[in-house]
Amino acid sequence: MIIYSNTLEKFGNDVLLGRISDAILEEFAKHHLVNNNDSEQRSWDNSLRVLKDVLGFGSGIDQEVKIAIEYRIPLTSKRVDFLIVGKDEYNKSNVIIIELKQWENCEVTNKEDVVVTYLRSANRAVTHPCYQAYSYAKAIEAFNEDVREQNINLYPCAFCHNFKEKNRINIDNDFYSDAISLAPLFLKEDALKLRDFVKKYIKKPDDGNLLYIIDNGKIKPSKALQDAVELLLMGNEEFTMIDEQKVAYSSIKKIVDNNIKSGDKHTIIVKGGPGTGKSVIAINLLSKLLRLNLNVQYVSKNSAPRNVFTTKLIGKNFSRRYVENLFKGSGSYYEAKENLFDCLLVDEAHRLNKKSGLFSNLGQNQIKEIIHASKISVFFIDEDQIVTTKDFGTIDEIKKAAKEENSIVHQGDDFVLQSQFRCNGSDGYLAFLDNLLGIRETANYSLKDIDLDYVFKVFDDPNDMREELRKLNSVNNKARMLAGYCYDWISKRNSHEYDIHLINNFNAQWNFSNTSTWAIDKDSFDQVGCIHTAQGLEFDYVGVIIGKDLIYRNGKVETDYTERARTDTSLKGIKTTHNYSLADRIIRNTYKTLLSRGQKGCFIYCEDKDLANYIKDLLNE
Repeated sequence: MIIYSNTLEKFGNDVLLGRISDAILEEFAKHHLVNNNDSEQRSWDNSLRVLKDVLGFGSGIDQEVKIAIEYRIPLTSKRVDFLIVGKDEYNKSNVIIIELKQWENCEVTNKEDVVVTYLRSANRAVTHPCYQAYSYAKAIEAFNEDVREQNINLYPCAFCHNFKEKNRINIDNDFYSDAISLAPLFLKEDALKLRDFVKKYIKKPDDGNLLYIIDNGKIKPSKALQDAVELLLMGNEEFTMIDEQKVAYSSIKKIVDNNIKSGDKHTIIVKGGPGTGKSVIAINLLSKLLRLNLNVQYVSKNSAPRNVFTTKLIGKNFSRRYVENLFKGSGSYYEAKENLFDCLLVDEAHRLNKKSGLFSNLGQNQIKEIIHASKISVFFIDEDQIVTTKDFGTIDEIKKAAKEENSIVHQGDDFVLQSQFRCNGSDGYLAFLDNLLGIRETANYSLKDIDLDYVFKVFDDPNDMREELRKLNSVNNKARMLAGYCYDWISKRNSHEYDIHLINNFNAQWNFSNTSTWAIDKDSFDQVGCIHTAQGLEFDYVGVIIGKDLIYRNGKVETDYTERARTDTSLKGIKTTHNYSLADRIIRNTYKTLLSRGQKGCFIYCEDKDLANYIKDLLNE
C-alpha cells in the first residue's frame, strides 16, 4: 500500500511550498489510517526537503519519473521511506528504495548488521540502515509475485543526510561492509553520489505501470517457513530477517560466539506475538549454529511443526536419523547431563509442561531441564498463547529456573519482536482480535477504520465457508479449516463417524486420524484442525469454527468452559481447582491463536448467532 505518490516534479512542488507532510497526512486519512507521530512528521519535512534538492530540477533526472512515499510492504507492517521508479538506458524497469535517516552519529557494535543510535529517548540497537534497505527490498521481492515474474529490478540504498563526516567510521565501517555492498550508503557529503546512483538506474519515466505493480501486484509469498526449511538448513538465505528480527538474531548469535567456550551458562528470552518471526529466527539460528559445528537442537512441545519440518527435510539431503535428532520434543531432557548441548532453541516456550512423559510423571521441570542440559538456552515465548492448563512456560518461570541453574538471563529491547508478518502485517487486526476477545482493551474496536487489505468474513452457513475455502485451497493447498475444541473426538474410535455436526448438514472430522502432517497433506482439506495441530504453523487462509465456548451475552463476549468437548484435556483440572479465570483465559487465547493463522485472510462461522451478529456489526461500524 502506497500512501503518497506523484511525479518527481509535483513532489518537489509540495516540498517547496511546505505542504508535503500535510499531503502525506491527508493520504493517511484517505486510507483510514491514523498517524499522530510528530517526530515522523518532522522527519518528512526535514528528510524530504533534502531529497528534493538532490533529485529535483537541475539534477539531470527526468522530473516526470514517479516517486512514492511510505509504501507498506505486503504481509508486513513495515513501510519503505521513499521509492523512485523508471527505466534505465536499456529500457529495464527499475525501482530504487531509499531508507532515510536523520542520524548525526551512531555506535559500532559487535553484532552482525546492528548499530546503536539514539531513538525514542534512549540508545537502542537497530539494524544498520543499509541492511534495513536491503531487507525491505528482499521482502518486496518475496511477497510480490509480479515483481519476481516481470523481472523488476530493486536497488536499495540508505541516505543519512545529517550524518557528520567526522563520524563516518561509525557507520561506514568494515564490519558492515557486507550490508553496504548490498545497499550503498550515502552520508551528508555524498549527496552528489546519491544523485549519480539514481541516474544510473533511472533515465526516463516508465509507462505508468511500475508503481501500480508495486502497490497492486499479486501477493503470493515465494515460500512459507515449512516449505523453505530444507534450503535454510543447507545454508541458503531463504528469509531475510527484518529490523527487530535481525537485532534479536544477531544478539543471540553474539552471545553464543562470546560464551560457547566459557564455563558460564546463558538463558535468552525472546518475546513476540503471533507472526512476529519467532520460528524464522529459531530455524535461522539452527542453520547457522549447525554450520559452526555446534551441538544444537530445535525444541518444541507441540509436535505439529516438528512433524511438518521433519517430513519436509527427510530425503536426498538429510537422513531420517539426522533430522529427528535436530527436532525434539520438550520432554526429551529430563535425563540429560548438564551442558550436553551447546544450544537449545525452544520455540513456543509458553507451551512447555512442568513434567514430561505420557502420564506427566517424568522429570521435575521441563524449563529447568532444558537450561540444565544446555550451555545456552533460547526461549521464544508469547504468554498470550498459553492454551491448556498444563502450559507452564512463563517468563517468570524461565527466570526462576535460570537462577536455580546459575544461568545468566538475557532479555529486554534487543529480544522483543513487535512487527508481525501474518494477517497481512496488520498490527491493527491483532489489536482488533485482542479487543473482540476481551484479552485487552485496544483502540481497534472495529475493523472499519483499519485499512486492512485482508479478507475477513463472517459466514451464516459453515458449508459456504468450507466451499469458499476449498476454492482458495485449490490454488496451492494453503487453506484449512480450524475449530475450537468443542466437539468430541468420535472418529478416533470409528473412522467412519463425523466429529463435528453443524447446521445445514455440515459434517466433518477432526484431523487427528489423518497424519501428523495434516497442515501440508494434499488430501487433508476436509478435515478440521484444532489448536494442537495449528499452533506454530501458518496458512494463506483459515476458516475458524467458533464453538459454543465463546458467546455474546449481556453486551460482551463471554466464555463457557462447560461447552468444551469431553475428550479435550486442555482444561483438565479446572473443576477441581475452580480456577475459572484460567479457563476463561485459555479459551480466549485459543481463538486468538486460531484467528491469527492466516496470512491473507480469515473466515468465521459462529455457533452462537449473537456472537456472529456482534462481529458483523463490528465490521460495519
